[in-house]
Amino acid sequence: MRILLYPFWLIYRIWFYVLVALPILLLLPILLIVISRESWYSYFFRIARFWAKFILLGMFMPWRITKEVKLEKGASYMFIGNHTSMLDIMLMLVTVKHNPFVFVGKKELAKIPLFGFIYKRTCILVDRSDAKSRQAVFLRAQRRLKSGVSICIFPEGKVPEEHILLDEFKDGAFRLAINHQIPIVPITFHDNKKRFSYTFFSGGPGALKAHIHNIISTKGLTLEDTKSLNRDSRSVLLNSLQKGKAAREM
Repeated sequence: MRILLYPFWLIYRIWFYVLVALPILLLLPILLIVISRESWYSYFFRIARFWAKFILLGMFMPWRITKEVKLEKGASYMFIGNHTSMLDIMLMLVTVKHNPFVFVGKKELAKIPLFGFIYKRTCILVDRSDAKSRQAVFLRAQRRLKSGVSICIFPEGKVPEEHILLDEFKDGAFRLAINHQIPIVPITFHDNKKRFSYTFFSGGPGALKAHIHNIISTKGLTLEDTKSLNRDSRSVLLNSLQKGKAAREM
């Protein structure tokens, strides 16, 4: 029976990449203008949110966002989330409305045709195997935070294997948050892996749920608190994922 779904999965994957590329091609002249200056990033962010909605709706994946806190418009935060799918980028953009943020992501994604061109000009790229690259992230993040934007990092550092609910977190996001005394906003994505994981022949249309958790303050914390902040933040996401998994299995 499963083999009968292979043609659908193949077409569905190709359709995803068509949806990713089409708005970029159509809006390329405007994109080239808004990414030419960091001070115009808020305009790029609006286009990016449109791009994300276009993809999710085109994949027949409506979203439902719940929240425990109302974020202050224009304030800077450190957004973190669990990393399970290529949809994580789109759903993060859709979830956060009024606080333009910059992704910190691995430099390998800059090699993707077309998408990579925009990606490397709007995100903070890091080579996790290079200590100098990791240090440069702190300097670039500092400059972007001073301009009023937020930062978004997936602290697992990579997409974990299918059987892992939530991998261990790297410390970078939490050191950044402490250094700049910005609060952390954990966001759980419950369905992205089910709908569109990195397993090629899998997934399908359906609702995506995102949950914005209470803010975790970094006020008064020092770098000595990095590990405990890491553990506390991960526990929030892990507990949420475990509850969601248990509810689906009932």
